[in-house]
Amino acid sequence: MAVPMLLRFTRPLAPATTGAWLAATKEGNRLKNRFHARTAFIWLIVVLLVVVGAVLFARSWLGQSSAPGGKKAQNLSQRVPYNILLIGNNARQPQGPLSLGKAGGLADILMVVHIDPKTDKVTLISIPRDLLIAMPGWRVPEPKVKESFFLGLTQSPQRGPQVAMQVVSRFTGLPIHAYVATDFNGFVDAVDAVGCVNIYIPARLYDPLHSKADFTQGWHCLSGPWVLAYIRIRQNAAGNSFRTNDFQRMGAEQQVLLALKDKLLKNPVQAALHLPSLISAWSRDVATNLTHSQLLSLGMTLAHAHLHEVTLGSDADSMALASMPLPGFNAQDAILGAYYDVVDAANVTAAVRPYGSKGAWTGLPPFPKPKDTPITLYGSRLTMALLQKAGFPVTYGGASAGTQRLTVVFPNGSPTSGFAVGRALAAGNELVTPGNVAHVTVYAP
Repeated sequence: MAVPMLLRFTRPLAPATTGAWLAATKEGNRLKNRFHARTAFIWLIVVLLVVVGAVLFARSWLGQSSAPGGKKAQNLSQRVPYNILLIGNNARQPQGPLSLGKAGGLADILMVVHIDPKTDKVTLISIPRDLLIAMPGWRVPEPKVKESFFLGLTQSPQRGPQVAMQVVSRFTGLPIHAYVATDFNGFVDAVDAVGCVNIYIPARLYDPLHSKADFTQGWHCLSGPWVLAYIRIRQNAAGNSFRTNDFQRMGAEQQVLLALKDKLLKNPVQAALHLPSLISAWSRDVATNLTHSQLLSLGMTLAHAHLHEVTLGSDADSMALASMPLPGFNAQDAILGAYYDVVDAANVTAAVRPYGSKGAWTGLPPFPKPKDTPITLYGSRLTMALLQKAGFPVTYGGASAGTQRLTVVFPNGSPTSGFAVGRALAAGNELVTPGNVAHVTVYAP
């Protein structure tokens, strides 16, 4: 990522405890699966929604009655729970949050914010972006939930948020009443609107190939582009053990957001000083169908609510699917091979029922029970033991000479049997493919 014209403030700050860093790292390590690696960006949106209350209060003096983004949202009750879809657009060099940009236009992040005014509780329901879900009638070779936003953006007139709302509502069984969409420019502009944020970096960081980050140990006041470079580090070439995995990356994201939150919310006077910049940033980087009064109410709610997180799915759901027929999943009735998150709709229903779900739906028939899914296994007896422990009847077929990748072959026309076995293996990268077999066959190196 090129970072031209960077304003990297590196003035020394007064000695301070590293408690904020340790707390952020601890929080990052608490997150259990890879979907949380993206939710920090949504936490930023939540933080900004708190700030937008003050911003829109100032804008109300101009007599504006609704926010940009299309048709107004449904009326939001102060007594009945309601749901807002948060969308993170991954477009490169976008012209706005509803832009396809030079590449992307996918919903890199999808999260339902469930707000219960009676209990003063806000629940953030994370949707796995690679979720396999049926989108009947759409010509989409990889029917993943993130594609719904892209498909809508390609329509005339554009309907990106509306299509995403429909697909997410069908998946969760929850009504979606409104949306808020932003892009990565929103991240940069939010930090630049307040000047910089104070970040303690506990070890040398150098990533010339990817994020272009170059930091020394110590406290830094980072402007927006440098903050983005800091959280995007995946490979630290400095020769130490810091920032070498996704858990540490998550800790860094939380660290930045805590710093931004502290700067904006702990000092209302200072927040007021940044109003002009924040108004400008929001006009560029955020699209929503919420009115200003609804956003003001939402900001006040989020500022004081108890926040909870629910993630629909886990690493066990991730698998590589081969190209295969899948009737009803798109206009082609077939999907291209790719990594997908294949969730069990019954599990999702149980997770979202407390929030008013009428039942989750992915387009797949119910998964068969393990006891009804016989397996022949070639190769690792450890894998055989794992499947037996999960309740599958397994017959050992002998060694699997030459097998280099964990592979699940299911009988043609019976994909859910293969998906069920793939989820039980929980390897995260196993290949699941149809084949001319009598029942599910597993090849384990």
